[in-house]
This record gives sequence, structure tokens and C-alpha cells, in this order.
Amino acid sequence: MTDSRSYTVILEPQPGGGFTALVPALPEVVTEGETEQEALAMAQDAIALVLAHRRESGLPIPKDAQPSLHKVTVAAAE
Repeated sequence: MTDSRSYTVILEPQPGGGFTALVPALPEVVTEGETEQEALAMAQDAIALVLAHRRESGLPIPKDAQPSLHKVTVAAAE
């Protein structure tokens, strides 16, 4: 039976187009894609590879992180 896990993926739009995908629970996962769907697919592949490496190396498999997003406002420099 395969162990399955779900992880939060943060997509950051890039100024030149495309998206960067980050996984807070697995900081080694940083990937990108031209579309949201492509970035998520790349993240899914990267997560699978990282989890396989962690299992093979005897490293712990972390649970999903629960990131908290906040917005702060600062004065713009002149």
C-alpha cells in the first residue's frame, strides 16, 4: 500500500511570466512552470523525488506546513 501525503504549494507569479512553486514543508522543492497547472505538476514531481530521497536516506518525512500569509504596509521610499 502506498503512503500518500498532501503538501501546500505556494505559486508566485513571475514578472516575465510563469510561476515559481514553493513547498514550505519541503524547502528543497523550488520549481517553476509557464502556467499554474504546469508549475503544480512540476511541484508534484519534485515532491515525489524529495520524498523518495528522504525515504532512501532514512530522513524524516515531514507533515504539511501550515503557512500563514499576512500583508503589511510600509511607506514607499522617495
